[in-house]
Amino acid sequence: MIAAAATGRFAIGVFLALATVVALLLLAQTVGLPQLPNLLTFGLAVFVASISFAARGALFAKSTPGKGWWIAVFVVAGEAAIVLTALAQPDALPDWLLALLPAQWANMAIQAAFTGIGMFAAWAALLALGGTGAATLLVARLWPSRWPYLVMFTTWLGMSALVYYQS
Repeated sequence: MIAAAATGRFAIGVFLALATVVALLLLAQTVGLPQLPNLLTFGLAVFVASISFAARGALFAKSTPGKGWWIAVFVVAGEAAIVLTALAQPDALPDWLLALLPAQWANMAIQAAFTGIGMFAAWAALLALGGTGAATLLVARLWPSRWPYLVMFTTWLGMSALVYYQS
């Protein structure tokens, strides 16, 4: 998200996200960590999340030229803080709050790959990431028109409800 916001290029955000994941997988293999039980689910989750987050970064770059990366940094920090709080203290935050966060959706999909339960357990999170990514790309494409934001926020709330009721 930050790379896409800093450069204003959606493709660069996706590429850097995927390159980072490949580097982390190689590092994990080098230090001898066990292989992922469901590599296909992991790859799909990472790919869809990369697209979704890079779309938000590209929108931030268009909406505030030259300063979009600041918005991306704060969004990433805020979502990371909430997800880490939920991991450290599972009952500290209400489930409906976690269902609103794309970072939590990515976390759910990636956890499905790590636990080996597979893609079907994470279908709602993957659909939510893909749907909000597509809606965000639509908004970025139609910028500076403001009306597509209604599409993006409606999609986000609908996908949040899907994740909430599926989990």
